[in-house]
Amino acid sequence: GQHTSSITSTWTLLYIANDPDLQARLVAEQRSIFPDDFDRDPTWDDIGKMELLHNCIKEALRMRPPLIMLMRKARKDIPIDVTGDGTTTYVVPKGDIVVASPALSGMLPDVFKNPTTFDPDRYAAPRREDKQIPFAHLGFGAGIHQCMGQQFGYTQVKTILSIVLRKFHVALP
Repeated sequence: GQHTSSITSTWTLLYIANDPDLQARLVAEQRSIFPDDFDRDPTWDDIGKMELLHNCIKEALRMRPPLIMLMRKARKDIPIDVTGDGTTTYVVPKGDIVVASPALSGMLPDVFKNPTTFDPDRYAAPRREDKQIPFAHLGFGAGIHQCMGQQFGYTQVKTILSIVLRKFHVALP
């Protein structure tokens, strides 16, 4: 998890540095969470209040996922309704390996509007683009096999970025 957290922290911070308005919104969020002592360490409750920062991390995971593919073995024949109306079915045979690419699925314009644009607001109400199709966002995998370190990963990256955003102004040259 350390490698994936460092990569995610780096990409998220680069996207933030590229958008001064977003950075200002994030600093405002931090000020609302730390109104009396901007330099104190974040608590578990503080981390839970960082909604915009959470969405920035989620967006960085969508655009620059640390895992290039997720593989699963079909334990039985799996019929797939290809057209959505039942007229065309493909069967994944038992024993075959199915591969999903978070990097590819995160860039599908049918799922994510303007997929090449860093837009953390796509996860906030009322848009919630990641909730329109089951398993649209694969940052930590999905279903019963999703990463069991997901909560830890978000907590770790939020802690790092919260401290950076409260102590530094970040900008690209």
